[in-house]
Amino acid sequence: MSLLDITDLTVTYSTDSGTVHAVNDVSFSIDEGVNYGLAGESGSGKSTLAEAVLGLLPSNGSVESGSIEFQGRDLTGLSERERRDVLWEDIAYIPQSAMDSLDPVMSTGAQIRQAIQTHRNVTDDKARSRVRELFEIVGLDPDRIDDYPHEFSGGMRQRVTIAMALALEPDLIIADEPTTGLDVIVQDKIIDKILEIQDRMDSSLLLITHEIGVIAETCDELSILYGGKAMEQGSVDNVLVNPTNPYTMGLKNSFPEIEEGDQDPVSIPGSPPNLSEEPSACVFKDRCPFATEECEASHPDLVDLPNRNHRSACHHVTKAAQMRRDATDPETWGIPDSHDESDRGEVLLETDGLEKYYEQSQRLLEQLRGNDPNYVRAVDGVSLRVRRSEILGIAGESGCGKSTLGETIALLKQPTGGEFVFDGEPYEHYADGNMREFRRKVQIIFQDPFDSLNPRQTVRQLVGEPLTIHDYRTDERERAIIETLEKVGLTPARKFLDQYPHQLSGGQRQRVAVAKALVLDPDFLICDEPASMLDVSLKVNLLNLLRELADTEDIGIVYISHDLASLVQVSDRLAIMYLGRVIEEGDVESIAAEPKHPYTTSLLAAAPEKDPTVDRDRVLLDGEPPNPVDLPSGCVFAPRCPKAEDACRESEPGLDTVRSGEHRAACYFPDGETPAADDLADDRSDSQYGDPEFSPPASGDSASD
Repeated sequence: MSLLDITDLTVTYSTDSGTVHAVNDVSFSIDEGVNYGLAGESGSGKSTLAEAVLGLLPSNGSVESGSIEFQGRDLTGLSERERRDVLWEDIAYIPQSAMDSLDPVMSTGAQIRQAIQTHRNVTDDKARSRVRELFEIVGLDPDRIDDYPHEFSGGMRQRVTIAMALALEPDLIIADEPTTGLDVIVQDKIIDKILEIQDRMDSSLLLITHEIGVIAETCDELSILYGGKAMEQGSVDNVLVNPTNPYTMGLKNSFPEIEEGDQDPVSIPGSPPNLSEEPSACVFKDRCPFATEECEASHPDLVDLPNRNHRSACHHVTKAAQMRRDATDPETWGIPDSHDESDRGEVLLETDGLEKYYEQSQRLLEQLRGNDPNYVRAVDGVSLRVRRSEILGIAGESGCGKSTLGETIALLKQPTGGEFVFDGEPYEHYADGNMREFRRKVQIIFQDPFDSLNPRQTVRQLVGEPLTIHDYRTDERERAIIETLEKVGLTPARKFLDQYPHQLSGGQRQRVAVAKALVLDPDFLICDEPASMLDVSLKVNLLNLLRELADTEDIGIVYISHDLASLVQVSDRLAIMYLGRVIEEGDVESIAAEPKHPYTTSLLAAAPEKDPTVDRDRVLLDGEPPNPVDLPSGCVFAPRCPKAEDACRESEPGLDTVRSGEHRAACYFPDGETPAADDLADDRSDSQYGDPEFSPPASGDSASD
């Protein structure tokens, strides 16, 4: 029986510059017990469609036509009171950002109790008991229901929103990008928990995401949206295994996979369409390599394909088999062959035992007693080398210290200890009045360009500002700006010079951030999660750009990310971090094919698979990382490690415990091999730290992103 029926839905937004046609004649239905996915790039209409179902469109948004029926009842005609009765009771919502959706001044348990008691006449004790039960269901400690949102990790906060959504056992759960921005370990846990609970409650799921792999592993049916139109629909197996629409083909080919490390993903050039007018031609025609005059004349209707649950909106659907073959070739999309891999040059950056500690505050009595303070060891004895024309990928969960490491080697934070050498000069050289020289040579690209770009400056001002600060190429300022914009793919450059950040797409904003870093012709780039918030096709464009820069500009790059699939595609070497320490390091091919540390194996296993016919074994790590100010003795990963033995809890393994050429791992019981007993005994005396002069404080600990 059909639970949700959406028929010919059209949604528009009224803006100062005109009407935006966000959703155009979209239809689909979700049956009871079915998981349904909505996929597409930003601006495709996914979230607008969900907001229309929930009745949460902003004041300037309206349903122009069509119907939304839930269990035979039209939701578009409900009063506010009637809609409140439906929400949470029958339809629940899991939002994208748990920190933004949870009230910071209410305990998490109180927020869930509020949802329960708004719809059910129950006592405080019964509501509180239900909250404890929900915390257990989603894998949280029931004794923490009185904690506030800021006291939980990102993954835990998302579990709180899941608990709230499940409180009244709804028939339909709408999850809008529930794992965006979370690391792969937490993402895998969240998706697994949603599926487990949903199966127990026998509810339906509408999952909205731009991650094809997540839909492939969780959903039964899906719709691919682009420019407010449904481009392809049907069973997940049919649509993702044998796509018949060029947009679906491009979206699937853009998704990087670890197993395909030797094959570069193929991005979709261009940007989403301008929706200021109702589409009269195929909305994908400007980016489609197979577009013809027929595509200019009209947008194709969705047509049923014979003998299967599959519909496609393409004038050339009969040529789908040939288009699938051609779509895997970058030249089909007008993307030139990538540059040949250049030889790695001399060592540009080297750290030995680098440390960054944060002293924790003490109570007055502890200070009077002369007690030593505790420390958070955000970066704890890290030794790395990066050469010219080389990309070093740094991976790990949130809180592992990778962002602090990036800021420390960018000298945005002063190192606590260890050795730091850049371009042959030590840290002391730059700290002694030569920081301006360092700033020109080393640039950093941050995660969110909307936060890192001044919204009051035009692209010309943003990219030109570093030239003014460093008095570099000032006699040819305009030329330098235009050359750099074209280098990062913003062509024609003059079109963008007078635009502000809010007038650009997400991918264009990130390219402006890259251009701002490159305009000074730096020797070294530090990229801190620069693609984590981008759609998959935009992400691939950025990865290809960085790879090209390393190969052609002779610069060194550190790329920080929790997305191992992207790191495998772009990096030459990988360093895996856990609680401030590098626990595995080596060439990308070696680590991807034969990981040694159980933590690395877990990271690799958590990457989603875009082929729905492939069964992936989930490797779900128990618990959360230890308290960073009260770390366990021995190997800090031992409390979560499925292979931990007594030896792991007695002493900490050094990075050279396992070594095969350049591939090293800090593990006594590595995956794929068993160390000899005498090797284990010898290694227990090795130090994790590169320089005894900077031994760690006696108490405290760990790591922070």
